[in-house]
Amino acid sequence: MIVTSRMATEADLDDLVALYRDLEREQAALRPLWPLADGLPEPVSEAFVDVMGDDESVLVIGELDDVPLGFGWCRAEDLLPQAGGDRVAVVRLIHTEVEARGIGVGEAMVTMLLDAFRARGFHLFDARVSPGHRNAKNFFEANGFSARLIVMHHDDERVRDEVLNAGDAP
Repeated sequence: MIVTSRMATEADLDDLVALYRDLEREQAALRPLWPLADGLPEPVSEAFVDVMGDDESVLVIGELDDVPLGFGWCRAEDLLPQAGGDRVAVVRLIHTEVEARGIGVGEAMVTMLLDAFRARGFHLFDARVSPGHRNAKNFFEANGFSARLIVMHHDDERVRDEVLNAGDAP
């Protein structure tokens, strides 16, 4: 078994889209807003082409014995002016097929992403993790990350529906 990570190319688009759809299903089950707020814009294949052409992004494929089982996307983002020019590299998306977790595919991808940005002089890194996704949180903590921000969300329609439906309870 050989685990590797490499830069994604347009030849990987079909695999990237299939892997993204797996990620989308997993995340939507945790947070229904994810596909609308945190995923990629449709059409996803074009979004991946845009990411590949973005000098501020790195997109990788994780493989086991040359079979694509995951992908990761990291992007440089600005900090406030008082950061003195420092920027942060944000792991925007990372996904490994469920059956391939725990064998090093994710680690190979995150290492490649961070190393690519370290080579550009970055020393600050963030990763986006959905609340309730304990395995993702544990994965990033094992790779030296710790929480620095939690985004809270409120949905007026959901709250209204819960209040209305509570009156239907026996």
